[in-house]
This record gives sequence, C-alpha cells and structure tokens, in this order.
Amino acid sequence: MRLTSTTVLSFARQAGTILVTLIGLLVLTFAIGRMMPVDPVRAIVGEEADPATYQQVYEQLGMDQPIYVQFGRYLGDILTGNFGTSLRTGQPVVQDILNVMPATIELATFAIFFGAGLGIPLGVLAAVRKNRPTDHLVRMATLLGHSMPIFWTGMIGLIVFYAWLGWVGGGGRVSDFYDGMVEPRTGFLLIDSAISGDWDVFRDALNHLALPASILGLASLAYITRMTRSFMLDQLDQEYVTTARVKGLSRGRTIWKHAFANIRVQLVTIVALAYGGLLEGAVLIETVFSWPGFGQYMTNNMLTGDMNAVMTCVLLVGVIFITLNLISDLLYKVFDPRTR
Repeated sequence: MRLTSTTVLSFARQAGTILVTLIGLLVLTFAIGRMMPVDPVRAIVGEEADPATYQQVYEQLGMDQPIYVQFGRYLGDILTGNFGTSLRTGQPVVQDILNVMPATIELATFAIFFGAGLGIPLGVLAAVRKNRPTDHLVRMATLLGHSMPIFWTGMIGLIVFYAWLGWVGGGGRVSDFYDGMVEPRTGFLLIDSAISGDWDVFRDALNHLALPASILGLASLAYITRMTRSFMLDQLDQEYVTTARVKGLSRGRTIWKHAFANIRVQLVTIVALAYGGLLEGAVLIETVFSWPGFGQYMTNNMLTGDMNAVMTCVLLVGVIFITLNLISDLLYKVFDPRTR
C-alpha cells in the first residue's frame, strides 16, 4: 500500500492519541496509589515498627520528596520495566502477573466464545422476529442475565451443577489429585496438558472451566445480544433490504449476506470491549470459584495493601483496553474498506 500524506497523518494522529492516553493512564494510576487509604511504609515495616525505622523506610521510598519528583521516579521505573516487588509474595510483580494471567485469559477466552457464539445469533433472531414471542423471550432472558449479580449466579451454579447434579468440577482450575501433574510450559493448563498428552488432566481442567466460563460469559452474552439486535433492527429498516427481497433474494441470504455483513464492523468493537471487560471483571467469579487468576491476585493485594501490585494491576487493565481498541481499529480496516 502506497503511503500518502493522509495515511501518514492518520498514523501520527493515532500514535499521538495512544501516547496521550498512556500518559493520562500513568497519571491516574499514580494518583490512585497516593489516594488509597493504605500507608505503604506501614505495610512494609509493620504496625510495631519504631519511628526511626518508619522514617528510614519513608525516605528510602522517596515519600519525603515533592509529588512531582515522586511521579518522575515512578515514570522512570515504569519505562525501565521496574514495577517493584510484591510485599505479599516477595517476588517481582511482573513475575506474579505472568504466573496468574494465563488462568484469567483461559477463563475469559472461553467466556467470550460462549457469549459471542450465542449472543450474536440470538440478537439476529430477536431482530428478525421483532415483537414476536421469540423476541420477547430473548429480551427477557438477556435482561435477567444482565441483572443477576455474577457472584450470586456463581454460587447458585456451584450448588446446582456441582453439589447437586455433579455435572461439573468445583473450585480451582483442576482437582487436587491432578494438581501439579502437568509441567507448566505456557501457563495455559488446557494447552500444557494437551502438549503433555495428559488427557485425564485435560478433561478435568475442562470440567472445572465449563461452569465459571459459562457464568462469566452470561453478562457478555446479554450485552452482545442486545447490541446485535439493535444493530440488526437498524439495518432491516433500510431500503436495500426491501429491494433485495423484491428482487427475489431469499430471506436468509438477505439477512446474513447483506444486513449482517453491514454490522460486522460494529460487532468487532462490541466483542473486543466485552472481552476486555471479562479480563478485568473476573474478580468476583474468580473469588467464588477459587480461580487462581489475575482477578483474585488483584483482590488479595488490595486487601493486604500491596500498592506495588495494585498499581501495576490497574495500569495493566488500562493497557489491555487501549490495546483492544487499537486492534478494533485495525480490524475496522479489514472488514470495511471505506475506512482504509
């Protein structure tokens, strides 16, 4: 593709927007760290430390410096990849996140497949059958799915499908019997167990993943269904749909080949943002199911006042959303040539 002045200007504008957003995110993260009702010095030295020890650590952390100096020090650490050490685990925060993030990605990926895989067809079906019983049923189901608290749904799911029916596994990523049997190569238990050929572990891990992923995907399913229905209703009211039907085009081809094709670009953004929401919104479901992922890691560090870990987690969530928005913009150009 030949670069033109317009293309270069577009890339420069996009890069500038991303840079400004990242700077704003760093400022916000730094402010959150300073406004949290937690004394980072006291978290290090303990409640019984004497004033001299407290003051020494206070100065070592640079807390006695002006706020702009503290921010400059924080920015310098971020740019050099130094996110500090977790007070709770004693390991670098980056290493902790690398250890727990695959579990959350695995959970959120299955959840978004569940949510988008059912939500998009249901949204199209509801739009095609507008104001009919099918439409009312879909809308009522999505309203319930969006309204029910996810922690409540998770506990009910455990009671019904695990304790009562025994269809799925309980808490954690795998049963205690299989814990540690697979060498962690990628961090993704399903992939690692498949690579190792431990299919008993694979089936057990999938059994444990099914329920939390389905419940986590309910919220995204409701959102994606409602947005798909709204987008499709707008397209079905367009004149080109009527023209296609008058020309003898089948109803199914008109709906999927023409109407649905025109909402793919919008659905890319909806699904991408829903996926980002699942990655950072898995806190409650990971707590209910004792899922050793990013959400539970962030919750535990907030409860213990581990500010290095909390600030890094907040920063990572922001970077995830920025990245997903960038990917959405790139996919726009793939699906819609008019935006190139």
